[in-house]
Amino acid sequence: MKYSMESQLWKGALLPSSITGIVGIIAMGILHGRPGVVGGILAEFIVLIFFAVHLIISVISNKLDPIMTMALAMLSYFAKLIVLGVFLLIVLKTVPAQDLNRPSFGIVAFAITFAWLAGEVRAFLKLKLHLPLPGDSSHK
Repeated sequence: MKYSMESQLWKGALLPSSITGIVGIIAMGILHGRPGVVGGILAEFIVLIFFAVHLIISVISNKLDPIMTMALAMLSYFAKLIVLGVFLLIVLKTVPAQDLNRPSFGIVAFAITFAWLAGEVRAFLKLKLHLPLPGDSSHK
């Protein structure tokens, strides 16, 4: 069965990032108790949503011309940054520090981000894509 590039990247990135998130949540729960667990869960949710939007944009822009693809990618990037900033500001202002361990959030978010990117790169390298070069008539 042939899978799309995005689904292979999704599978390649989701497994290591999910495992890293679960290990991070458990570790922060042991170190910081319930606030560490809450920080870890929130970090996993945020990071997975952030990267999932990137792959969804990739699927949407699959057939668009390169300029529209770049515009859509930049728009989604800035929208994600703004939404992420607003969400973190809301969490910072509304959730008391005793209910959410902020260092746990940061550590788990960093670890999941690293695992996602490493898994995505690994999956991409396994794709063995053959991209045509400009002016190469053998791929038309």
